Amino acid sequence: MTDKQWYSLLAVLRGECSGNVSVGFIIDCPWLPKWYGISLVDYFSNDELWLRANLKAINTFPDVWFLPGFWSEYGMCTEPSAFGAKCTFWKEEFPYADRVILRPEEIDNLILPDPAVSGLLPFMLNRLIINRENIEATGHKIRFSVSRGPLNIASFLMGATEFMMAVVMEPERIHRLMRIVTDFLKRWHRIQREAFSSIDGTMMLDDIVGFLSEEDFLTFGFPYIKEIYDEAKTTVNFFHNDADFRASVKHYPAMGVNLYNPGIYMTINEIKDITENKLTLLGGIPPRDVLAAGTPDKIARTTGELLAGLNTHSRFILSCAGGMPPDVSTENLNALIKEAGRFTY
Repeated sequence: MTDKQWYSLLAVLRGECSGNVSVGFIIDCPWLPKWYGISLVDYFSNDELWLRANLKAINTFPDVWFLPGFWSEYGMCTEPSAFGAKCTFWKEEFPYADRVILRPEEIDNLILPDPAVSGLLPFMLNRLIINRENIEATGHKIRFSVSRGPLNIASFLMGATEFMMAVVMEPERIHRLMRIVTDFLKRWHRIQREAFSSIDGTMMLDDIVGFLSEEDFLTFGFPYIKEIYDEAKTTVNFFHNDADFRASVKHYPAMGVNLYNPGIYMTINEIKDITENKLTLLGGIPPRDVLAAGTPDKIARTTGELLAGLNTHSRFILSCAGGMPPDVSTENLNALIKEAGRFTY
């Protein structure tokens, strides 16, 4: 994000209305490589192509806030690789991390890895470091440290089904696992902040939150996620969960979140009501059925209806209800951006 974009984001988080509808998107490997015209393997393995793809996005849509911006990642293999997960990379399919923990008892022997030297994380960080000059030459800076959330990583280490069963059957071991993963993430975010003084945002993505009951979320999710945000002490605490968030969303402000990217399970007005408008929401447009599969006319109509129907215009950034899905065209994005430009607050 540029300085202007960053300070505009901070103003939105404070509840200020600038008169214009802010537009932002989470973009990463599900969308960016194909939109740019390269394979996933090229995007992951070639730093120059990764940079060019991100540069094309910011140049094609200069008024859009891309979050986190120049996201260095290896899909869902990023953090599990530090724990020794076997990672499979196909040319055109999303990478896959194999389970590390086959039985709950194996949590007892799990060792906390050093994110500075483990798995793919050094390569992820070094990609940003070696491209820092090129990124900053465009007026953009690295603003966020980024990771998946602790529940998400734990579910990859165990397998989602196995993790959910262990939450019920082996709660003490799950607490031990969450302790290890949380300590790992606190250090990983600290390493990113130390590498880039421009970082003043912490971004975590954790869809497993959406699979827990409210009680289990408050037991196994809330305290650990809050601990990571609390230690970071960043101005922007950004959270993504586009799975079913209805049981947990009212607790996000107390968890430290002030910027949230929700899915489609509640309307923007409903989320604002239940959170007392304490969260800045990034979302609103169904990603698959509208933004990816819809015509430009449908996208413009859906966008117009959403913006006209908001009960309050403060703390809102127009986006899709989740990360940018595959196959969203430039034409469709331009239809959304153009319609947003017709509204002023």
